[in-house]
Amino acid sequence: MVQYPIEDTWLLHFELEQSRCTESANSSSFSRSVYSEIEEVGWEHLVRLSEDLKFLSFRVIDKKGRVHCMEIQLDKNYPRSPPSISADVPYIFNLKWSRKSRLKDLLQQFREHLEKLQEIWNILDEIDKSLWVIDLKNPSRANVCRQINLGYNCIIMLSIHIDDPSSLPECRFMGSDPMVNSLRKTWQRNSKRWNKDKPFVENVANLLETQLPRPPEHENNYQQVECGICYAQFLPIDEELGAKSGGGTDYTCDNSSCSKAFHSVCLGDWLRSITTARKSYDVLFGNCPYCSEPVAVKISIARK
Repeated sequence: MVQYPIEDTWLLHFELEQSRCTESANSSSFSRSVYSEIEEVGWEHLVRLSEDLKFLSFRVIDKKGRVHCMEIQLDKNYPRSPPSISADVPYIFNLKWSRKSRLKDLLQQFREHLEKLQEIWNILDEIDKSLWVIDLKNPSRANVCRQINLGYNCIIMLSIHIDDPSSLPECRFMGSDPMVNSLRKTWQRNSKRWNKDKPFVENVANLLETQLPRPPEHENNYQQVECGICYAQFLPIDEELGAKSGGGTDYTCDNSSCSKAFHSVCLGDWLRSITTARKSYDVLFGNCPYCSEPVAVKISIARK
């Protein structure tokens, strides 16, 4: 075994302690900075926060009442290094960042980006409500394509242009060859009749020279199945959950613009974790983590 002089051993120990203190100070400074910036944004907008404070998710509601979540990954050199961001949108904006930037600046840029996407989502919502869209359950806000059932075993796939949503979309027909060939010729023949000042669905019907099928009733009344808190369809198999073990989502936000689904267990746990929730007898009252509308959960169905 190598023997070090007492002086060298003491020096090595001092350097290690100094390194630990520096690391602890940096970590403490990082934590204070993150908490301070969350406070500026508002804790009511925070959806998720990792234990190391490097992953955050914020809820933003646009002017149409649509609920969006932006996920943020902080680098160890934050704020000197810009954060990584992701969201359920057609494309991510170019982040403007400096050493003086804060999370509130990032959220403001995200809100401005959402405003630019309103026309796209207005058109997609019009299609979803008016036409027989295939695989409409839990549609992604990032998806600008729709598959529409035209009947007669025919489907048209429409792709909205991100830069000019109200313009003639790209289309692709699928189905039996005779019907597809006829529809494709009709579309091409009438393509110049597309009028950007008319509603999108009306334009599609005019070009195809046909009445488009309305959505079946059961397609309009779909429910989200993934929990908005744990992001899983089913709860884990756990004796502590009792009858709720392995169960699916059983609570839906009453706000029609939100309609987010939750496990009542997860929602109860989340309400317990925030200071604004209040208790009355066996019920916890608070606000939806996505749209802030009132919610209420019985304590008996939440983890104790």
